[in-house]
Amino acid sequence: MTEKNWYWAAVSAASAVGAAVASALGGWDSALETLVWLIGIDFTLGVLVALVWRQSDKSADGAFSSLSSWKGLLRKGGVLLVVLVAVRLDVALETGGYIRTAVILFFIANEGFSIIEKLGVMGVPMPNAVKEAFSSLKGSK
Repeated sequence: MTEKNWYWAAVSAASAVGAAVASALGGWDSALETLVWLIGIDFTLGVLVALVWRQSDKSADGAFSSLSSWKGLLRKGGVLLVVLVAVRLDVALETGGYIRTAVILFFIANEGFSIIEKLGVMGVPMPNAVKEAFSSLKGSK
């Protein structure tokens, strides 16, 4: 097999895995996309706060810790696992996706608050409209 064929085989395999994961999580819609983006942003900001500002609450001295980073990735994976459980509950209870939507909105609010906190550590001012939007999401769970 040529190098070009290996490349396309890898791309095809990655696409199939991505489609299977998206399907298991109830389909790739705007709610899931928003959650995945916020998870990625929150994790990245957490690493930056530890590396640059050295104000991480995950280590004694506030500096970056690879163990804490791995734990954070596992927690983010746990969030997606809870979404998977919610999807399966929706199927079992025939609720039409209400449980999944509630779970995703809850985690969007959590990730949003976490992002706001990290941006605060970085000294970024946050408009009240953004804070209120996440507050209203958290209140609607």
